[in-house]
Parts: sequence; structure tokens; C-alpha cells
Amino acid sequence: MLSFRYRPLAAAVIGALITLPAASAFAAPPEEGMRLYGGIGWAYDDNLLRIPDNARPFQGKRGDSYRTLEGGVVYNKRISRQRISAVAKASKVKFDHFKQLDYDGRDLQAQWNWEIGNKLEGKAEVNHVQTLAPYTDFQSNERNLRKLRRQFFDAGWKMHPSWKLRAGVARERWDYELQAQRFNNRTEKAAEAELIYQPRSGSSVGLVARRVKGEFPIRRPNRPNPLLTDDFTQDELKARVNWLATGSTTLQALVGYVRREQPSFGEGKTSGVNGRVTALYQPRGKMSYSASVWREFAPIESTVVSYTLNKGAMLGATWNATGKVKVDASAIYEKRDYNARREFPGSEDLNDTIRSANLRATWQVKRKIQVQAGYSHQARSGSRVLGTSRFDANVVQVGANVLF
Repeated sequence: MLSFRYRPLAAAVIGALITLPAASAFAAPPEEGMRLYGGIGWAYDDNLLRIPDNARPFQGKRGDSYRTLEGGVVYNKRISRQRISAVAKASKVKFDHFKQLDYDGRDLQAQWNWEIGNKLEGKAEVNHVQTLAPYTDFQSNERNLRKLRRQFFDAGWKMHPSWKLRAGVARERWDYELQAQRFNNRTEKAAEAELIYQPRSGSSVGLVARRVKGEFPIRRPNRPNPLLTDDFTQDELKARVNWLATGSTTLQALVGYVRREQPSFGEGKTSGVNGRVTALYQPRGKMSYSASVWREFAPIESTVVSYTLNKGAMLGATWNATGKVKVDASAIYEKRDYNARREFPGSEDLNDTIRSANLRATWQVKRKIQVQAGYSHQARSGSRVLGTSRFDANVVQVGANVLF
């Protein structure tokens, strides 16, 4: 079985559905002051632990249903030029069969959009999330909570009506509950600077330089050299484009070059082109559309594979059926091509694919009451050589939330 920490695009279905009501609270139109938030949800996943098709399920059961109960506060306030917003939420998630997965979730998101005079502005964010880690590439029926703590701060200086200089720093810390996964505990620190040109048309283009340093306090088991850690340094130079092509069409791109140094295995250096392009089309009427393509270089900590090149595409659509009913749909395809550290039987053809389809309907019953229903499908082709076997999974979900 391949062991790695890369999280594919479609891997977080469990966590995404469980935390869906909180996300909708953030998406609500800003309202001054503090409000209480409450939510309930139910979901059924016919392959909860992402068991491969050719494997025996845990306890003879693949699917399970789970219930979610949430409560918290939502705060939004503008003070002069400053805007402060926050969501603090606690949740209880209970499973009907795999009761050992029951857990208490935490979600804190706070943001401060600040301005000083007419030339300085920026943003500060703090996030703290505790939820169940995905089982897409890790076979177990034990609970594996994951905690994410993130701090971010950036500042922009308007040097000229059309030119802006921006700089930012971020720190992320990931901690895993399960002993067998604690070698994935890590801290990533990032710093970036960007020079932005924005003409009167509203479009913009920027040049971004970024450095990320990763630290792994726990050594990965069964490595050839037990003295080496998975610590890494990654440098990026990218162009960021936001082009308002027409009144209804926007093209966004972040494309550039990435180099990563990680002395744990082999030469320890990998590099390549990294990029994502997104198109947004919002004509007059009830429909809007989005599409993305990407080619993203993602190194992997493994004794077999050094990195993966992910090529993918996404299509999405939103239908505002009525003033109170909205339907969102998306389809995602991603192929992961792995680069072997050494030649072995089958090493010339290492890849797998993940396909995902999502459908969600939202009913705004009243201004502060919302009901949602969703369906999600995942399918992975798998790689026999790497041990990432084929699986299919379907999830249905219903939920409701209210802001008092």
C-alpha cells in the first residue's frame, strides 16, 4: 500500500458534507451584529471508508448513515473602514453503525479586513478546524480526527492608481489523532510578495513570488534512512491574471514554475510548471457557469514515488430557479501521474484517476432559515502497482440551519 499525504481534489466528501451548514452561514449576506446559529443534518454514504471493490469491508459493512447537530455564533461588524467577521461553531457527529467514528467537531473562522488611509489595506485571518480526516488513500475503520490551525496576514500598498505592492505571511499546522497517521503532522510556513498592475478596466495582472517551508516533527516509519525527515522547501514564481473579458465573462489564471527541495529521498529536487485557469460566465438570467483546468505538481513523501503530476478539469453550473431556490451542479475529473524513484516492474505506468459529480439544492425558506439537499458520487480507477485500488462511493445528504 502506497503511503502518502497528498489529498486529491475529490477526497474530502465526508468532511465537506458534514460541515456544509457552516459554510452556508458564511455565504449569507452580511448582517451587522451577532447572531446565533443552529443546524441539523443527516447523510448516508454507501462506502464510508472508501473500501476498494476487491477488498472485504470492515465488520462486513461498507455503508453507514450519520447525523450532525451544530450550534454557534456568527458575527459581522463594520467599524469605520474596518470589517470584522467571525463564525464559531461546535458540532456533534454520530454514526449509526461505525460508532467508534463519533466525534465532536470544532470550527472557528475569524477575518479582519483593514484599511489605513487611502493607500494601505490588507486582511488578517485565523482558522481552527477539527473534523474527520478523509479515508480515500488510507484504509482503516479507526477514528482519525484532523486539526488544522491557520494564521494569515497580508498588506497591500497602492503605490499608484494602477500599481499595487502586496506581501503576506501564513502559517498552517496539521495534527492527526490516529497514531498510525501522526507522521503526517506538519507545520507549513509561507511568505509571498506580489506586484499587481490594475488598469481602469478592472482587470489585473500580477507577478507572485512565494516560498513555503514544511517541517515534519515525526519521522515516517520504514524509511531507508531513519535520520532524514520529510522537511521541505518549495519556491514558486507565478503570474496571476484576472481578466474581465466581457460584462458576463471573467478569466482567472495562476500559472508559473515550482521547485521543491526535499532531501529525504533520491536527489531531493523536483520542479515543473504549475498552473490553474478558470472561466466564469454569468449571463443575464437564472443560469451561471464555471470551468477550470489545471496542471499541478504535487510531491509525495513515499519510498516508491517521488511526486505526482495532477491534470484535471471541472465544469460547474448554478441555476437560480426562483428567488428562494438555487441548484448547484459540478463534475470533476483528475488524473494523477506518479513518478517512480527507481525502476521496478510496472513503474513505467503509474497513474490513477478520480471522478466526482455533485448536485446540491438550497431552499431559502425564510430570510434566516435554509434547507439543503445534496448528492455526491466518487469513483477512483486505482493503481494495482501502488495499491490504490478501484472504488465507488455515493453520498446523499439533507440538512437545515437557522440564524436567530
